[in-house]
Amino acid sequence: MRERKVSNKKKFIIVLIIGLVALLAISLLSLFFNGNHVYSIKDVFSAIFHYNADSDNQFYIREANMPRVIADIIVGASLAIAGAIMQGTTKNPMADSGIMGISAGSTLGVIIVVAFMPWAGRYEKMGMAAAGAALVTVLIYMIAFVGKGKITADRMVLSGMAVSTLLTSLTTAIIIKEGLMTQMVRYTNGSSANTIWNDIYIALPIFLVGIVISLLISRSLTVMNLGEDVSKGLGANVVLIKTLSTIIVLVLSAVAVVMIGPVAYIGLMIPYICRYLVGTDYRLVLPSCGILGAIFVLFVDLVAKTIHPGFEFPVGLIITIIGVPFFIYVSRRQEGDSFYD
Repeated sequence: MRERKVSNKKKFIIVLIIGLVALLAISLLSLFFNGNHVYSIKDVFSAIFHYNADSDNQFYIREANMPRVIADIIVGASLAIAGAIMQGTTKNPMADSGIMGISAGSTLGVIIVVAFMPWAGRYEKMGMAAAGAALVTVLIYMIAFVGKGKITADRMVLSGMAVSTLLTSLTTAIIIKEGLMTQMVRYTNGSSANTIWNDIYIALPIFLVGIVISLLISRSLTVMNLGEDVSKGLGANVVLIKTLSTIIVLVLSAVAVVMIGPVAYIGLMIPYICRYLVGTDYRLVLPSCGILGAIFVLFVDLVAKTIHPGFEFPVGLIITIIGVPFFIYVSRRQEGDSFYD
């Protein structure tokens, strides 16, 4: 047991070092591309260290590319950590804010603000996104509890998918009725192309608070995986942990949706990979998820910008193409075990 624990810690250190180097490299590489234009090394480094607002190239790097890179990092880390926490507290390895419908609830909240509250700012969008996510969480559990038998992973996923389909239809109906198709088509498919510094200034503090709290309860999340009875026997406050976990998931999911729109499967894929690499200790899993999630979204966004010069594929579309086969793979490995034995 001791050897395995040390081995996982060594793996974590390797993941941390390689991950941070890769994150820095992809972040810098992303600054070079904007549509069909590729900036020079001089422009990029001048925009970072010796910014001149009179230079068009430096202006676009500083005002368009840099916020976009930071947004990708925030969104990737938020969704990956939220997914890991959901999987840990529900014992559902297929839990993800996109698959379970939480992102659909957040998106509906944002669309309602855009369509019917034109005076509202980004804080109002964030609040409505969190409210939508909370409503979906309640609906999923209500639907999953209906019927005989225990709550299984399959039942939770199907409940989430049903709610997600319903809310996506409502969102589409509002967009069409209010004539927002042109304005919202990129957003509803997931894109960080329109991110500005004000978005970062609002989202970053909320993101950091969520990350800090998640790390503080990471040990408790590991204990929770042993079951509620064992957790209580070890002195864990199960109600408090679940409450904090739910709030963190809702807030991080809302931050991601407000910034780039609904994106699924990140919270499914990244935690699964991280548990394979570093084990099930959430003190190692959550930081690994944050780093690998950020790298993943950054890389996908870089591909979206460069795969067809002059035209950007939505990030959410590419991630879905990758995520669906992964979801099928994970679902086939499950044996329909109950959450609560």
